[in-house]
Amino acid sequence: AIAITEQPVSVSVPVGYSFTLRCRAKGRTLLQYQWFCQHQSECCQIPGATNQDLPITAEQTQLYTCRVNDLYRNAVFSDWVKVEVHQCVARGLPPRLWRGEPVVVLNPTEQRVEVGKPLQLQCAAMGVPAPSYQWYRNGNLLEQHKRKKLWITHAKVSDSGTYLCCASNSHGEHWTNAVDVHVGGAATLPPAEHLQLCHLVFVSATGKIALLVGNNCYQHHPNLMAPVRDVFELSRLLEQLGFQVVSLLD
Repeated sequence: AIAITEQPVSVSVPVGYSFTLRCRAKGRTLLQYQWFCQHQSECCQIPGATNQDLPITAEQTQLYTCRVNDLYRNAVFSDWVKVEVHQCVARGLPPRLWRGEPVVVLNPTEQRVEVGKPLQLQCAAMGVPAPSYQWYRNGNLLEQHKRKKLWITHAKVSDSGTYLCCASNSHGEHWTNAVDVHVGGAATLPPAEHLQLCHLVFVSATGKIALLVGNNCYQHHPNLMAPVRDVFELSRLLEQLGFQVVSLLD
């Protein structure tokens, strides 16, 4: 007798971000709502959360569901949705006018693996609703790889190539950096040649890398808001100066 007409949707947001989960239902009598959350293995009723809308300020990653019941004690539960909370602030963090379009917060890294060994690439993006993922190799869609983590149990030489991932939702899409993956046999060098190679790499390393850390949360002081904005602005300025920027929050 109860039908949910609007399910809540999963989101992926920065810590401290405020948003609302929505649930709508119709039935033959007056309907009552109750929200529940689950963190790790513990599921509990949220006190006072008896409205169709559940306002949330993101603090930690949790699962949520809403129970809808009528006066005849019929009850249904909404889909479980995930509120994923990111502690890190990545290059390109959106300002406060962010409308939920995908923003990559973790890029994959270059990999060198031996034949037969596992290959793992990982990325992550913020978005409202939570982005979906699609991996590509050498510009070709990898139909089976639609998660944040790309996992190949036994890598083959044919798995070598340039990988990147597209994160998308109803507001748009954002692509990760492209990274090279090399799959081949184990390579070893004599100690003298190894030292010589390390010396050449050290001498020829000319890239400029900036690490930015913005601290929002303090144990004995109210949380700050400016570090998020400062990290975003500094990242943009340093990139204009030719730096590769790695940004972190707390």
